[in-house]
Amino acid sequence: MNKLRVLTSIALVLASGNALAELSAMMAIEPTSRKEGLMISRSGMEAGLSRAIGQAVTVITSDDLADVMRSTRSGGHDLFIAPAQVAASALARGYELVGSTAPAEQYVLVGRHRFTSAESVRGNRIYLPQQDSIYTYMARGMLNATGLSFKDLKTVEHARYPQAGLTALSVGVSDATVIRQADWADWEKENPGVARVLATSGAVPGGFSVVMKSDLPADVRARIAKWFAAPTSPGLRPVTERVEMAAYKSVAQLGTFTPTHLPGAKVVTATEVKQLLAQGAVMVDTRTEKEYKAKRVPGAILVPYGEKSLKDVAYDAGQDDFKGLGQLDKGRPTVFACNGAECWKSYKASRSALAAGFKQVYWFRGGLPEWDAAGLTVAKD
Repeated sequence: MNKLRVLTSIALVLASGNALAELSAMMAIEPTSRKEGLMISRSGMEAGLSRAIGQAVTVITSDDLADVMRSTRSGGHDLFIAPAQVAASALARGYELVGSTAPAEQYVLVGRHRFTSAESVRGNRIYLPQQDSIYTYMARGMLNATGLSFKDLKTVEHARYPQAGLTALSVGVSDATVIRQADWADWEKENPGVARVLATSGAVPGGFSVVMKSDLPADVRARIAKWFAAPTSPGLRPVTERVEMAAYKSVAQLGTFTPTHLPGAKVVTATEVKQLLAQGAVMVDTRTEKEYKAKRVPGAILVPYGEKSLKDVAYDAGQDDFKGLGQLDKGRPTVFACNGAECWKSYKASRSALAAGFKQVYWFRGGLPEWDAAGLTVAKD
């Protein structure tokens, strides 16, 4: 019997060791950085990091920035090698900065030559890459500084490659775009008189930023930082730049934060949600099934909100899919939640519920991150 207990203990220790042995890294590549990204060897990075820290490392690459941003909110990876907006999101959620591969840079909002200011973009067309690209973050920030929102524009076209926005300007199919200041300087020399700078952003961390979970063992974090700082990373420039944290915070604030109020609904805290659930309210988790299974508020039901519309108060609900709303009881107090203040799904779901005639709608704006931070119990599959 004692022998059996010993063997069982050994098995548990080994199982625990195996669970801790493998780390996960996400490398996010803006489509515009694809050339640089293709020079980086994923397998080489896996092998190099694994040797450096003495643990197996799996590296995943993606250019779907919306998916990558969801991963930062749910803590889906131990490491992120990514543009500044991804790093900024992770840094607000239990990660620490290793550094970046390039000095800080600036972005410019450029418009057709007849425009004289950022205000001139009102009622006109703008070309931008993905909603979660750094270019779109910068566009939102520069427009907001002028008192404009995307809803004040005639059209916001989300395509893929930011440099194509300059081409769209030159052929007259768009009126404005956002581009790196260095790229603009090169393009303007070859295309004088076509467009002009209407606004300039603040400093943005350049290249790839590397962040890691702050709860990793200290020796592991030290080895990770040392490996990325050395000129041995396969195709990745050394991570030697230490941009001020304030720059990342500014990027995060320029991003896609939801409003702080929602007419017709009550915005509630984690403590209030706990009380509502105890009183019989239903909590609707609008995230993906994968996120729901990984971690959720106990008792929450999954009703995913399929989001394709703009992350803006003037979004077009017709572009989204929330068929599951019809399965809910309109007469029951209902709490909608997702992944925090940067996640628009629960905001849009709450508005859909109000439009459908729900009388008691509660919007848990802080979502799972706030629930988790409050030390409340979570459920997992």
